Amino acid sequence: MAEKNWQIEQIKHCEHVGHEVAIENELVFPADHLPDQPPHIIAHRCSNAIECNMMVEHPVCDLCGTNPDVDPV
Repeated sequence: MAEKNWQIEQIKHCEHVGHEVAIENELVFPADHLPDQPPHIIAHRCSNAIECNMMVEHPVCDLCGTNPDVDPV
């Protein structure tokens, strides 16, 4: 059976919040009977997305799920 989990892609400084955040990818690993296939990335997120979405004075990035125009990666 396929397996999903979140893995950290990179740690970077976020100018919106002023500290380090983790950029994470959701990966789907193939089932055991298909071992030669690489994992598929199906989603991206930021570890600080909830706090960023509460900030009203600055637009947030697309990793927060609310602004598709700003790509921080």
